[in-house]
Amino acid sequence: MATVVSAAAPQQEGEKRQDGEERTNDASRTLRAFRATPFTYATLIVVSAILSMPLVFVVSIALSSDQTVNTNTFTIFPTEFHWENFSRVFGTDLPMGRFLVNSLIISVGSVIGQMVSSGLVGYAFARLRAPGKNALFLVVIATMMIPTQITMIPQFILFKDLGWVNTYLPLIVPNFFSNAFNVFLVRQFVSRLPNQLDEAAMVDGLGFFGIYRRIMLPMLWPVLIAIGIFTLTYNWGDFMGPLIYLNDESKMPLALGVQYITTTGVPGQPPPWNLVMVGSILLTLPMIAVYYLGQRYLYEMDISGGSAGVK
Repeated sequence: MATVVSAAAPQQEGEKRQDGEERTNDASRTLRAFRATPFTYATLIVVSAILSMPLVFVVSIALSSDQTVNTNTFTIFPTEFHWENFSRVFGTDLPMGRFLVNSLIISVGSVIGQMVSSGLVGYAFARLRAPGKNALFLVVIATMMIPTQITMIPQFILFKDLGWVNTYLPLIVPNFFSNAFNVFLVRQFVSRLPNQLDEAAMVDGLGFFGIYRRIMLPMLWPVLIAIGIFTLTYNWGDFMGPLIYLNDESKMPLALGVQYITTTGVPGQPPPWNLVMVGSILLTLPMIAVYYLGQRYLYEMDISGGSAGVK
């Protein structure tokens, strides 16, 4: 009997090695099949150039002179380079510097709320055992199908009764209750992590919150940072929310400030589109920088692998 067992073990190890080699060969064949060619790069360059045309046009208008704005003789590619427009935008009657600070306050508060709440709720749905947990999770996912316009009026009435209108609270506090999409991302990410990590931590005496803080949270940083990028992108350029809840000009974010620049022109003349485009660039550049610095976390999150099914 001992001879049979010892002979079977090497056979199983050989089968495992053979399976691993087959997977490696399949992966290498796939990479060779999708190897980029000069035509691939040429296509990407052409498509990128087409998609970047609106941004180039925005820069061209931002660098235009007031005379070009008044005569409406814009060009797609810049022919004028009035860099002083980037300083002039802060010299208007509007507090553009304050608008930037307001946008930063709202965006950072929303990011903190989403990262904290999404991590905890997603971990709870993935690991905690409770009756009706899966049914409740389906209800949470179903809320993604509710249009925002349907809840807009009830939310305004609620925040008005709480006395939160004309404050940052309606724009920040709801983010501390997460949303269905972010909860789904975290839950699927945690579901792919081995349960043995939780079991070993429980043996050491850690509770669920201790397991989350010491074991899960360090591994959740890619998905949490990705959620932070999504939240920052949405709230930095949000126009509808501040338009509904904020009345005081000193509390308005940059997205509203850019719209108000159109009212600072001379009556009877076109709005200062060059300054408006400068404000648009100020809205765009931070998001480009954030994505550039955080794109590796988006790849590490592996969204496609995390959506392999609802367990």
